[in-house]
Parts: sequence; C-alpha cells; structure tokens
Amino acid sequence: MMQSFMPIHFRGLQIDPPLILAPMAGLTHTALRQIISSFGGIGLLSTEMLSAKRLPTENPAISPYLIRTASEKPLSYQLLTSMAGEVARAIDMLHAVHADAIDLNMGCPAPAVGKFGAGFSLMEQPENVRLIVAEARKRTSLPLTAKIRLGTELDEQRLRSFCAMLEGEGIDMLSVHARLKHESFARRPRWEHIARIKERLKIPVIANGGIFSVQDAKDCLAVSGADGLMLGRGAVIRPWLFAEIARELYGSDIAEPAVSLPAVFGRFLDLLNGHFRPERRLGRLKQFTTYFARNYAFGHHLATKIQTSNSVEEAREQANQFFTKAHNITTVVTACTEKSLL
Repeated sequence: MMQSFMPIHFRGLQIDPPLILAPMAGLTHTALRQIISSFGGIGLLSTEMLSAKRLPTENPAISPYLIRTASEKPLSYQLLTSMAGEVARAIDMLHAVHADAIDLNMGCPAPAVGKFGAGFSLMEQPENVRLIVAEARKRTSLPLTAKIRLGTELDEQRLRSFCAMLEGEGIDMLSVHARLKHESFARRPRWEHIARIKERLKIPVIANGGIFSVQDAKDCLAVSGADGLMLGRGAVIRPWLFAEIARELYGSDIAEPAVSLPAVFGRFLDLLNGHFRPERRLGRLKQFTTYFARNYAFGHHLATKIQTSNSVEEAREQANQFFTKAHNITTVVTACTEKSLL
C-alpha cells in the first residue's frame, strides 16, 4: 500500500522522496553514496560526521571525508562540534565545497566523541547548543538540520523543550534516532516517541532507527507519523533499500531493483580504488563488508576473510572465492529442490 506523502521542501532544498541516508563514520563516503544513488530512491545523501575543528584544513580533492562526484546530490554535510567558536570556519569550508545542507550531530553516543563534549553530550548542554545553532544560523542561509537521540532517559518534557529550542533557533528539520543514549542497536526503537515530538513542532521530523525492510519503513511511518525516514545500517546491508521503499511505499517511478550481490561488492571495490589513496581503501572495505555480508546465510565467513586480508587485492580474491562457493551451493540447493518436486 502506497503512503500519502509530500516532498520535504525548505530553503530551496527539496527532499523527494523523503528518504535520507544517515551519517555513519567510515561508511557514508563517496563509494557507498554512489552505489545507493545508482539504484535510485534517495532524497538526501549524507557525509559521515566531520570534525568542525579539522574541517577547514582538509583538502577536498583528496580528503576521504570530502571527495564527492556530481551524482551525489543533494548532499548534506554533518558537523561534529562542541563549541560555537568552531562553527564559522567550518561553515565557510562547507560553502566552498558547495554543500547542499548542513547537519549538526547531537546524537552520536560514542565515548570518544562525548569526551570532547560533542555528539550526544550536547543534548545535556542545552544552553551551549543554543549558542552553536544560533552561530550556525547566522553564518549560513543553507538548510540547517540536526540529528538527536531521545535522551539519557525517557523525560518527555525535557526532550520536547530541547526540540522546541532547536526549532526556535533556526533548525529547519530534525532527525530523531528513536533510542536512548545507552540503548544498543539490538533494542527495538521507540518510534512512538517520535510522534510525541512531531506533534509539538512545525518543522519536518524524520524517523531513524530499525529500518531494514519495506515493512519496517511502513511500520515506522505508521507509528511515528514522521515526515520522512532516515536509513543507516539497513542501507549499508542493502544499498537498494531506498529504491524498494520509494517504489513500494511512495509510488516513485523506479524499476524493481535487479541486484547481483557480487556485482555490488565489486563495484564498491572499484569505487574505493578509483577515489581513495591506497592506505584509505582497506579499512573502508572492512567496515562495509561487516554489514554487506549479512545478505548471505554464511556471510560471517566473507566478513572474516575480508577482515583478515592485508590488501584490497587479497580481499578481492577472497571475496571472489566466497561468491563462487556461495553460487555453487545455491545451484545445488535449487537443483535438489526442483528434483524433489518432480
């Protein structure tokens, strides 16, 4: 059943369909973004989180964080910062690389990030956040968004107050990861709390967390009432998931994705080799494979082979061996099944 929806539109940015790629460290770089774009159905792409302090010194031509192709559009750049004083120079850099939108990271729960007062820690510093958002809004006319979690504990009044402050200071759209700070990905997301946020805000609210299939997307929209969806790990496992959701829920004119897992993996390898320096490739391949391997019943074997590879060339050979073996097993199983039906 198709959803009734309106494209999200503000400050010259149109997100159509309202499906957004979540920023993920080491994952949402140009190679993955190009793969996702090739399938279609994506309304807004994202970079991984970018340190506002280091960003002004990055070289856009070679930085793994900033390399971008013409097909990756529109593209939101996510800033990781803990103080308003870092914002101006970082935004100047984002203007220079022609960012389509700027997102403020207020949801990352990683201890290494929290140690510097950034990410989720900002949700515990509302007055500091007020200064950061006000400074960002003063420095740019680009769409300005924020990504948060539900909090340290379920405190509905505090969460609503924080979100209202973000809206009041000029945030144009809010993405909510529907888990508390310390809740693992294994915990069912609390989509119903997004509905309580949305009813108090005028800006678009995006639901994030626990979306790995078209049915998950449908359920999330029904429970949260969100204006759109943000996909993270599900889009790494299945880069064609945006296309499936756009087609089946939003009626987008997209052909049913024809997927060859070995071809997707090979394309990802080629893109790594084409855009990143050698020392930047293997680590990103290992991160991607950790998730992508879940498409196979025995995908942990593929993940292990890639994790223990010492070069991209070795990893490619190990992957090809795995794919050949997986194909042979599938062929035998199919033949046995057909025989049993005779």
